[in-house]
Amino acid sequence: MTTITWEDFEKVDIRVGKIIEAEEFSEARNPSYKFSIDFGPEIGIKKSSGQFVKAYSNEDELVGKLVLGVVNFQPKQIGPFLSESLTLGIRNEDGFWIFVIPDKNVPLGGRLG
Repeated sequence: MTTITWEDFEKVDIRVGKIIEAEEFSEARNPSYKFSIDFGPEIGIKKSSGQFVKAYSNEDELVGKLVLGVVNFQPKQIGPFLSESLTLGIRNEDGFWIFVIPDKNVPLGGRLG
């Protein structure tokens, strides 16, 4: 495990967002979704993708879901898609990616700290 300083951690901007669009990312190497995520008025809407297909098989169930995402990474080209944020997840016991979500109602754009 690599040790980082508090200053290093403060550089990572992790915010609460709400998925407003989800669609299959058929061009991805691994089964994935493409998302539009609303991170509130300060950040706005950012695009992201993630391999959450095995845990969430219906795109419609994702719309409206609160998630956590890193909003200050450089955009990353993933095939034909430009990802602007990293949607955070943890692998479950079956190896499927599960969203990291707040357990209470929090404002869009709320910063993890």
